[in-house]
This record gives sequence, C-alpha cells and structure tokens, in this order.
Amino acid sequence: MGYSKDQLLARLKELQIEFSQYEHPVVLTVEAQAKYVGNMGGVLSKNLFLKDKKHRYYVVSALADTKVDLKVLSQRLGLGKSGLRMAPEEALSEILQVPLGCVTPFAVVNESARHVSLLLDQGFKTQKCCIFHPLSNDMSIFLNAQGLDKFLKSVGRNPSYIDLEANPPVGKDQPPDLAALVPSDSPVLSDLPEKAPSSQDCTGKSVGAAINSAAVTAKAVKPSGNAQNVKEKPVDSVRPSIPAADAGKFVEELLDRASALLLSEISEDSIKQHGGQLGDEVANNIKKCLREDLKNLATIFKNTAYTEGFYAGTRYQPKRL
Repeated sequence: MGYSKDQLLARLKELQIEFSQYEHPVVLTVEAQAKYVGNMGGVLSKNLFLKDKKHRYYVVSALADTKVDLKVLSQRLGLGKSGLRMAPEEALSEILQVPLGCVTPFAVVNESARHVSLLLDQGFKTQKCCIFHPLSNDMSIFLNAQGLDKFLKSVGRNPSYIDLEANPPVGKDQPPDLAALVPSDSPVLSDLPEKAPSSQDCTGKSVGAAINSAAVTAKAVKPSGNAQNVKEKPVDSVRPSIPAADAGKFVEELLDRASALLLSEISEDSIKQHGGQLGDEVANNIKKCLREDLKNLATIFKNTAYTEGFYAGTRYQPKRL
C-alpha cells in the first residue's frame, strides 16, 4: 500500500512545513480544480505521468499555464522526438500508487516510485504559494517551493527545477541538456491487474476508473442473484471510436465504459446484501455525478490532445494569479 493522504499531511506537519489545505469534491482536471481553489491566493499546477520506450518513468510538474511540448522535452532528455508518451494506467496505480487525476510530485514518497524522475517547473520558485493534490484529488494543499523542497529532500530526492518552455538546439555538437535526468534504472512491474485502479465518485464511493491515457482491457461482470453464474465480455480500448469533436457522444461512450468497469467490481457480498439491482443503481449514480465534468474533460481533449496518441495529455492555461 502506498502513502495515504492523511499520512502525507502528517509527514508535512512532522517536518514543520507550512501549508494549508482545502477539501473539495473530486476533480479530474485543473480546470475543475480551479472552480474551487483558483481564487484562493495560489497558483495551480498540472502534472503528467510519462514513460519512455525503455519503460522508464517521469513525473512532470508544472505551473498550469506553462506550455509543455512533449516532443521538445523528449529531445532535451535525449530520447528523440517521440520518446515520451503518457504512462499506462496500470503503471499509475502500481508505481505512483495513486488513482487517475491524482498525479503529484508528492507521489515520489512511495518506495515503488524510487526510479521515477521528477521534473519540476522552475516557475514554482517565483511563486509565493503553489497548489497540489496531496495524493488524492478531493483536496488541494497550498505551500511554497521551499516547503516542497524540504519534503523531497526528506525522502532522498534532490529537487530538479528546469525551464519547461525552453527549446535549446540538440545535435551532434549540442548534447541534450536534460540527459542527466533520465532514470538510470526502470521499475519492474508485477503481473498487471485486469481491472482499472480505483478512484472515487462524487459520493465518495470507490469506483473503477475509465478515463485512460492508454488502451485498457477489463472484464465487465453482470451482477445477478447467483454470483458464481456471471458472464464476462471484454471492454474495448478506452480510445473512442467516435469523433472527439462530438463531446456529448464522446462522454456517453466513456460513461458506458465506466459503468461496465464499475459493474466488474461488484463483489459477491454486495450482491447478496443489496440484490441484483445494485450494479445498475450505482452505475446510474456515477453517470449523474460525472456527466458534466466529463463533458468538460472531453472538450479539453478535443482542443489540446497531442496528435501522436496522447489522449490524456491535456493542458489548461489559466491566467497567472
């Protein structure tokens, strides 16, 4: 088990790091987070979990309005123009040990993330207060770069701040300026689980995450009175088959897949206790809670998705506070 939100907050207090916290509903994007904490005197951050072709992993943490070009960043790391891509969901849950929407520099506290390279936006150093998720996207914490540095050093990390918008030439006589930040080793994943990692719906109940930055295959189980008599069918890749320009249809497809994944997590005990209608009731509740947020997310995908398969690489660019 990875660090929990409460354990992280306790660690910050133990280190005497000044911070403040604000609880809010679960948010999946920076834009949604901004609705709750965007006017509270701090700057929002966006965080990407990436991998290269050799299965080495990176967390890129930047100010929300910093423009991060993955092609340029890949070249600066010495990985070629297409060396970086969004990490798969199974790596998110097993290495960072956080659900979707919760990527944060604090995740390197977990031993499973010891090989993950952390790239921090140098813009954090100029801000009085920065906003991050504390391993969970139902809360935001406010602290300065000095506090973040103190935490990172306490877990054996030497913070690496870089200009993420720089585009220095890379060539025969101009080696990649960030090559030293490429991990020297890669983690060894255990057998990958068939189900997606759990997140939370707006009621606080555990649900299967369906919004994926890579193709995910899971099993959808139809609940019935007899838990042993179940039918299984594959859930298609989360990459939508319909044009992303139609945000409404895109969202409906994601919701249908989220429902299928959720049904696969219904336990035998839950079915016996609540009856065969439990799955349908919970699935409908998830649709109701997430519909508007997912429409916003789909619109962001349409406008800012990278052309080489980065269906989760959104970039929200608010004005600096």
